[in-house]
Amino acid sequence: MNKTKRIAIYGKGGIGKSTIVSNIAAAYSNEFQVLVIGCDPKADTTRTLVGNRIPTILDVIREKKDISSDEILYSGFNQVKCVESGGPEPGVGCAGRGVIVAMNLLEKLETFSTDLDVIIYDVLGDVVCGGFAVPLREDFADEVYIVTSGEYMSLYAANNICKGIQKLKSNLGGIICNCRGIENELEIVNAFAERIGTKVIGVIPRSKLVQQSEINAKTVIEQFSDSEQAELYRELARNIYENNDFTTPNPMDVEEFDSFIKEFI
Repeated sequence: MNKTKRIAIYGKGGIGKSTIVSNIAAAYSNEFQVLVIGCDPKADTTRTLVGNRIPTILDVIREKKDISSDEILYSGFNQVKCVESGGPEPGVGCAGRGVIVAMNLLEKLETFSTDLDVIIYDVLGDVVCGGFAVPLREDFADEVYIVTSGEYMSLYAANNICKGIQKLKSNLGGIICNCRGIENELEIVNAFAERIGTKVIGVIPRSKLVQQSEINAKTVIEQFSDSEQAELYRELARNIYENNDFTTPNPMDVEEFDSFIKEFI
């Protein structure tokens, strides 16, 4: 029996983590039993898999105490299982705490004990917060990938995420470049990956197909299955699944990071 592949995808908010997670989940769904766990307070990871937003764990907990799996676990495209941790009401509470509550409930409901081949976590990386580190700190995930573009703030967040990975001695599998079309973008991201001691495991170019599919609450793989963009998501999914090259990153301090970025300006 193969061991469950447990993957955490981190990155700056708005960098495209959810799009990548939902599309690689869709790619895996033809061969594997897949569970996607959205750990972002926006709770939008699974929308394109299910076709609409689903109730979050924190939403359900606010309404009742005794919760069953079918109240938080939804079936999406090709039977991908989907769950969202959710977040607190605006201005009240800690979003990271929501991840902790969600993971505890999923364990209690024995969600991870079911017959799963791949588990993917979509985790916010702007805030270096203990709650968002739970998928790594509590050994829910075995490997982590960071989504970034070549933009300053995206790379800054990626470097901060590496500090958390280093501290927790987790396994970094590589960088996913989700392109924004800036000058020298691939050169910058490849240089960043080399600098922190990892590799670029996939490159996803900008495409109007992403927005068109998301407007219809679908993945690119579902709506534009035969497109080049869909094939790039499938290739990324394969690269991640077959990857056995992991490192503990060596992030830069703030001064080093700023000097690194200035090399490309």
